[in-house]
Amino acid sequence: MAALSSESEPGEPVGPHLPERRLLLLGGPRSGKTTTANTILGEEFFETGAETTHSNVGQGVVCGRRVTVVDTPQWLVPGEPSEPDAVAPDDHNAVVPDPDTACAPATPAPASEDSEGPCMGAILCPPGPHALLLVVAVSQPFTEAQRRAAEEQLGALGGGTWRYSMVLFTGLDQLPQGVFIEEHIANTGEALQWLVERCGSRYHAFDNTHREGEDVTQVQELLEKVEEIVTDNQGWYFEVNELILLEEEQARKALEEERMRMAEHERQREQMIGGPPRELRVLLLGWKGVGKSSVGNSILGRRDFESGQETELCLRRQALVSGRRVTVVDTPGWDWFSVRRTPKQIRQESQRGAALLRPGPHTLLLVLPVVSSLTSRKRRTLLAHIETLFGDRACLHTMVLFSCGDWLGNTPIEEHIQRGGRELHRLLEYCGNYYHVLDSKTPVKDSRGISDLLDKIEEMVRENGDEAFLPIHMSEDSSASSDNTNPEDDCRGCELQ
Repeated sequence: MAALSSESEPGEPVGPHLPERRLLLLGGPRSGKTTTANTILGEEFFETGAETTHSNVGQGVVCGRRVTVVDTPQWLVPGEPSEPDAVAPDDHNAVVPDPDTACAPATPAPASEDSEGPCMGAILCPPGPHALLLVVAVSQPFTEAQRRAAEEQLGALGGGTWRYSMVLFTGLDQLPQGVFIEEHIANTGEALQWLVERCGSRYHAFDNTHREGEDVTQVQELLEKVEEIVTDNQGWYFEVNELILLEEEQARKALEEERMRMAEHERQREQMIGGPPRELRVLLLGWKGVGKSSVGNSILGRRDFESGQETELCLRRQALVSGRRVTVVDTPGWDWFSVRRTPKQIRQESQRGAALLRPGPHTLLLVLPVVSSLTSRKRRTLLAHIETLFGDRACLHTMVLFSCGDWLGNTPIEEHIQRGGRELHRLLEYCGNYYHVLDSKTPVKDSRGISDLLDKIEEMVRENGDEAFLPIHMSEDSSASSDNTNPEDDCRGCELQ
């Protein structure tokens, strides 16, 4: 949250004509950025002791200038943990990494889910910062990995950043007595020397233990060095390239949308705790040998259906999946080319399978292997089976489930559909363009894919409104008795669990 101040020190001129200086603080883990920001402003604008995940801005009148300071999230160093960066200069018990192991190759550290890039910090001090202060703690070894991280951070802002940059050392009080900062730079190693030279040999050192006017000299000297940067750049400030800003804004919006989506999922999950889970009823349909049983196993996350052999009778199984009570019914397969060539018993089993999901299935999952081509005759046969067995309203509840998704490799399913031809497009249009793809070979590993599938089913249920599920009306030749209310009685040949 931005902290604003218009107060000035006694005797300082107050008014809109004060020179303005905007400072952007960048630094790695345990560098002391936040404490430094407070030292510059002379007040506790920023909360210390916690990791900075979003850029924050503070303003005040310092040494006759209107000073804006932006504290940014720490840059990530490969192999180093993400920790609060404001406590290092004052923490004499901090564990210092072994310099030998700190330089060892390491896998890149993943970006924090909530972290922002440096561009967001630059946006908070419009029209741009006069100086980029690279904060480095003297108590921490400055490794080659940290040097690369600093270079990448500056690179993310675009070209021309180094002529506005200065190294700001923190924890000056922790240097051995009689050791000056110049000696520390010379003795620390090539990585730190490279950074200082890259900044035009501009550097300054802070003792962050001095607060609120105890020693304003170090802040005044820093601002004088900032003035030198402004003079060297003929009064210009650093301005982030508009294209980079656009990319950063798009990334920020995507991050925020993902954060909101996860928060909504968490809210829904918490609402379900202590109450009944949501129920979804799914009927698997399709030709013979298309992988319906494997799809059922994938959805339930376990091998409840016997795959690899022909299904002769309907089988119902149920499990708690992603916070929902999911009931799946596997059915025998149809003939590929004709409804008439599908035996009457098989057609009845399809209807009886639907009766196991009374008052009706929310979704008819039409399983279609990605490796099969769809001709006009095959498409007409599929639709004839659906409409003959479940009526002309069944299209509202039908979704195409592409099985054997592992055959696609790196090809997106949308590209596969585009190449699938007119008949595949017509089938998807019949189903309201509801489709999903699953890798049926690894049913227990694709939890994200299953969660997305259930999300799409719930979206279909919401879209159907008053017709949330397909009502089941058993015909005379597929029902033992119209008076039966128990689906187990209607499905005399079905196996139940």
